[in-house]
Amino acid sequence: MAAGIKALRKIQIGKETTAGTAVNATTIWRGEGTLKDDRSIEFVNEDVGILEPTDRTYVPKLGGLVTLDETPATFEQLPYLLVASMESITTGTTDTGGSGKIWSFDAATTTPNGLKTLTIEGGDNIRCDDVEYAYVETVTLSGAKEEAVMMSATLRGRQATDSEFTGSLSIPTVEEILFGKGKLYIDATTMGTTQKTETWLGFSLTIPSGWKAVFTGDGNLYFTKVEYVGHRDDPITGEITLEHDATAEAEINAARAETLRLIRLQFQGSALTTAGTYTYKTLQINLPVKYTEVPDMDDEDGDDIVTLPFRAVYDVTGARAASIVVVNELTTLP
Repeated sequence: MAAGIKALRKIQIGKETTAGTAVNATTIWRGEGTLKDDRSIEFVNEDVGILEPTDRTYVPKLGGLVTLDETPATFEQLPYLLVASMESITTGTTDTGGSGKIWSFDAATTTPNGLKTLTIEGGDNIRCDDVEYAYVETVTLSGAKEEAVMMSATLRGRQATDSEFTGSLSIPTVEEILFGKGKLYIDATTMGTTQKTETWLGFSLTIPSGWKAVFTGDGNLYFTKVEYVGHRDDPITGEITLEHDATAEAEINAARAETLRLIRLQFQGSALTTAGTYTYKTLQINLPVKYTEVPDMDDEDGDDIVTLPFRAVYDVTGARAASIVVVNELTTLP
């Protein structure tokens, strides 16, 4: 009898036209992950004169959970996580005079952004399930010296259904985002003005989507819809790690003074075919933040370092919130 082989696992993704209406996959996820049937199975306690629990069970709720394990972030596939969490964008904006396509994702401030839901196929050579109406609950990004920037995510969908993989899909070409190609900017009033050199050692960023599944009595056991509740109770959080130098001292003082900081993390990749506003593939993360504590010093191989935890906030004076820009050469996500 054939057995499942881990090396034959895969995750495939399709963009839904109508939220909740399953579609065929159009691309293969370049990373590892799992798809779980997340239905609730409840056992009933009852007094029927039996010492053992009886076999009475029921299912009050259906669901599907997709876990995309940490993998090197790429300019081509990171947007899948952002269209299903931050803002629904169907096409990249052409960079005037260049071949670059700009995917700009802005955190919602007064009006919820749209959400692009996905159909996810997952399994191995023995079984494939699919989950429709999948949206991202949380995206994480991180980076450290001598490594790639890493991404991971959890996605929730309506239900897991026995299915078959969409066939004949090509493995997409991707380019990894490298931490060493990154630049750190920290400013007080104008984002992206002052690069902090010879100091940045790493970062992490956790981005809750702010979308929540809503279950109603509506004739089905899966959730009826998803609603945007924002980040007030579940904010975007992260940290940056610096050499303990003059830059770190300035940020420690900013933490003590509760001073708003404008942090830009920018990473560049290979040259675009034709330069425009952007010359290189780019990931740009813009974060108005306040530090959440005054950090202790730590050390790394005898080198004193400082890790500053922060919370992304709405900059009242500058009227701005967090945003992420990805520049690649994809007019649409495959």
